[in-house]
Order: sequence, then C-alpha cells, then structure tokens
Amino acid sequence: MQQPATPSRRQALATGLFGVTAALTASTAMTSPASADSGSGTDRARARARALLRRMSLEEKVGQLFVVEVYGQAADTVSAGNRTLYGVDTPAEVIAKYRPGGVIYFDARRGPDNVRDPLQTARLSNGLQEAACRTGARVPLLISIDQEGGSVVYRLADPATLLPGNMALAAGRSTADTRRSAGIIGRELAVMGINQNYAPVADVNVNPDNPVIGVRSFGSDPALCSSLVASAVDGYHRGRVASAAKHFPGHGDTDTDSHTGLPQINHTREELESIDLPPFRAAIAQGVDTIMTAHIVVPALDPSGVPATMSQPIITGLLREELGFEGLIVTDALDMQGASGRFPPDVAPVRALAAGCDQLVLAPRMDTAYNAVLAAVRGGEVLASRLDASVERILTHKFRRELFRNPYVDEQRAVRVVGNRRHRADAQAITDRTVTLVRNEGALLPLSSGARSVLVTGWGVGTTRALADAVAERPGQTAATLETGAVPSAARITEAAGAAAGHDLVIVAVNAAAAGSEKGAAQAKLVQALMGTGKPVVAVAVRNPYDIRRFPDVPAYLATYSYGTPSLRAAVRAVYGDLSPTGRLPVAIPTLDSTGTLHPFGHGLTY
Repeated sequence: MQQPATPSRRQALATGLFGVTAALTASTAMTSPASADSGSGTDRARARARALLRRMSLEEKVGQLFVVEVYGQAADTVSAGNRTLYGVDTPAEVIAKYRPGGVIYFDARRGPDNVRDPLQTARLSNGLQEAACRTGARVPLLISIDQEGGSVVYRLADPATLLPGNMALAAGRSTADTRRSAGIIGRELAVMGINQNYAPVADVNVNPDNPVIGVRSFGSDPALCSSLVASAVDGYHRGRVASAAKHFPGHGDTDTDSHTGLPQINHTREELESIDLPPFRAAIAQGVDTIMTAHIVVPALDPSGVPATMSQPIITGLLREELGFEGLIVTDALDMQGASGRFPPDVAPVRALAAGCDQLVLAPRMDTAYNAVLAAVRGGEVLASRLDASVERILTHKFRRELFRNPYVDEQRAVRVVGNRRHRADAQAITDRTVTLVRNEGALLPLSSGARSVLVTGWGVGTTRALADAVAERPGQTAATLETGAVPSAARITEAAGAAAGHDLVIVAVNAAAAGSEKGAAQAKLVQALMGTGKPVVAVAVRNPYDIRRFPDVPAYLATYSYGTPSLRAAVRAVYGDLSPTGRLPVAIPTLDSTGTLHPFGHGLTY
C-alpha cells in the first residue's frame, strides 16, 4: 500500500502533478481568499479555469459535477461501504474512478465515519487531495461538511469547539458573536483540510411545526435572518473556508421533512420576496461562495410541480438571472426522498444539471448517475455549453480559493488549533449570551440558597447527566438524574413524580414537546405531573423554544436552543443567578391551538 506523502513530497506533488496549473499560474500570483472577491482576482481565476477546461476530457468534466461520500478514516482504508456504492475498496480508488469535483465528510452516524479526530481528519484530507492530484486533469477537491453549529446538524464533535446554533445566536442578537462563531468553525475546518462548509442556513422559520429546520434557522424575522446570515458568511470567510447559504428558495414554512417527503411552499410571490428571499439576497451581497437548493415545490415560482432543485425557472431564472448569483449552485443531497422519490437515479442528476445546478451532491447509484449525465451531454439532451458553464464555475472557485496552489494542510497544526483554549472560551461566552428566560412565575429564578437537592429529569441521557453535573459542581448542591426518554411511559412519569418528592427543585429537559405527536404529548404529561407535585419546576427547552405551548403555566422556562454542553452549563448558571439571561426570542411562540400568541417575538426576561 502506498505510504502517505510527507509535507515536502506533497509540495512537490502540488507543483509537479498539478503541472497544468503550474503553467497556468506562472505569469501571476494567485489571489488570496481575502481578496478573491475583487474583480481582477475573479477575472484571473476565471481565465485560468477556462484554460484548464479546454484541456479536460468530457469524462473529467462530468466528474467535476459530483460530490461523493467515501467510507473510511484514511485514503487507503478498505471499506465494504465503498465496494457497495462504487465497486472499489478505498476512498483513493473512488477518487481515481470518478474524478469527482468534491467529497463530503460524515461521522459514524451515517456510516462513512470520516471524522474521528483532528489529526486523522487532516491526514484523510491530504490523502484524498493526493489521490486527486494523481488523477486525470489533476484538479483538487472541494472537501465539504455540514457543520452548522448547535446540536442538530453537525459532524465534528469533541475536541472540535461546539458553537451555538443559528437560533441561539439570533437570541443573542449579536452580529459580532455570529461572525466570531462562524470564524471559529471555519478556522477549525480549514486546518483539517475541509475547505467548504454547507452553512449558514438562510431559511426563515415562520412555521413552528417545521420538522426539519427549526433551530437551524436564525428565526422568523427576515431582517434579523438577513443580518445574521451575512455576518455568518463573513465569519466563514474570515476563517478561510467557503460558505454555502441553504436551502434556496427557502425551506422555512414547511410541515414535511424533505428527507422523507416532498414539501410544498404555498407562499405567494410577494410573500417569497418579503419572507424567504431576503436572507439569500443578503448572502449574495456578502459574497457567499455557494447556494444550496431545496427539494421543495414552490408553485408561485414554478407551477409545473417539480422540486426547486430540478426547476429551471427557479435555479436559472430566479437565482442565476434575477438575483444575479454568479457562484456555485449545489443540490441538496439527491438521495433524499424529496428528490429520489419522484426522479430515479438516471433522471435526477440530469434534470438538476439542466435546471442550472453546478454540483450534484450524493447522487444515488453513482455509476448510473455518472453515465446518465455523460449520455445526456453526448446525446444533446444537455448542451455541452451548459456542462462547460458549471465546470468553469467549479474550477474558478477552486482557483479563487487557492486549492490548486496549496491543496494540503499541516497535520500537526490541526491538532493545535482545533478546540484550543481561546476557541472554547469564546464559544462559552457567546453561548452565555444566548440563553433566554421565557417564563419566571413568582420570581422563582434565580434560586435562593434554600434549594439544595435537585432532581434532573426528562429527555436525553447525556443532557440530563450534563445538567446534573453542572448542578453538582456548585458548593452545597446535590443532583440526581432520572432520564425518561423521548416518549416517557406512564410508569416512568409516575416514577419521576415520585422521585421529585425527595428534592427541593426539579429541572426537566424537554425536546420537541410541542410536536403534535405521541412524543410531544408524553413529554407534556411528564412536565404536568412534575408540576402537580408542588415542587418548583424549571423546564429547559434544549431544542425548539416552542415547547412551552404544551405547558404554558410551568413556573420557569428557559430556552437554550441546543443540548450541547456549553448551552446546558449556561442554563444551570442562569438558574442560580451566576448568569443573567439576556437572550430574546427570535420567533414568536403561538398558543397550542395557534389562535393567539403565547410569547411574542423579542420576548425575554432577565434579572
């Protein structure tokens, strides 16, 4: 098996095997990412892209369209997952076979298990780039990830720094905190060789029952979302990683998850202009590199009923021509039901390319998808000029981001940077400014010295344990845990109510208690049973802030928007008064029957 390249050897590969690039860049120095938005820098990158494009075969061009997943923690890892998906054994062989434009990393929860720790991840990135520079036209990879911040959509866990999610940042109302948060994420990704983050989410979450966006959004106010989306884009660029606003033209008013179905947005064109499109306009104005499409039907924009990803009027007509976006357009994952449920593997990628998408993410049955696009171009179903336009944008982006000149990273630097002390301190300080006190009946909080024994119960083994640990760290405080699960049984609810009798205070963690399902109803019964004991109850919403709709009379209610440890520690500090909560709701919380408003947008108590 080939040994990994040393840094000096990788430098030789960058200047040698990327020989086409060396010739193209010999006359002028490559523009830096910080100045890549200048007209001259973009023009130089585009000229080099066109020169390289002329040297590429049709097969190499088609390969650049695809963003693939690979299984394993190293470029030479043999994995059955690669054999199943691609008919080859290792990530390096996947790169050699398809010559894709990009790779997307996942953790073990999906299966590929690419990101174990900073050193391993950096070595994987270097190994994949080395495989790319040995193949065909020797074009470096866009290596992407979904690292949105918060505890919902993320791939990198400890030791990577955990930053608040979007809705938490919106509760803090700070553009500076949002910029710094994105900057930390970006810097940690960049040192591991991950050069594109599929973030920020630019959807405006106007539907409390949205099952897929929720706290991933900056909230329900288009102006607030626009301001913070722009700040996040700026932050990622400061961290030297490309950004991607998603999910165009706006996924914020759905009640269907596009992973499992095909949602429809029934906003009028006027509502789209006032609600959904402003954050994308702000991202474009800030120089966002990439915009990701949504698998949603929007009749006001395209009455044909096809998902936005496959809609020429939406992708080319609206995004490219009307909004003037010149960067990369990437699809959301094509293996999601919103795409694959209606379009088979040989149709979806062709339709997305024809609509105007530049990169095709996670196309199912890669051999089928690749050959379908190849045949569509050869047969004239997709014009060669349409293909060339997308590949030119992909290459231009890679030139602007200096990937041809320096595709590799310093592996030991990744160890030093990821999760460093300053990043973690800043993350905790930012998180502290996001906690929102929604209800505090009778000034229950901050606690007096009388509450010594605390029962921590409710959703999540790790969540209840982290809350209890934060309580127990305080002098004179004791904490017991009784985790009840996402759908607490009647017996478990009775057990929790009985346990409450032996304690001075109950902290109950809730997650999706507002959902109109068995899960929501069961968690609501738990909170109501705890309230019935006569003990003081503090409910902590560790995801969506809407859960209080189910138990509006709970004595105290804190929203953290995340079950990450920094958020939970901040909540406990707020309970005891070490932290005065300053967050304000970035959404309105309606009554359970949605006929009125329980707590308005901007609401937030303090002490």
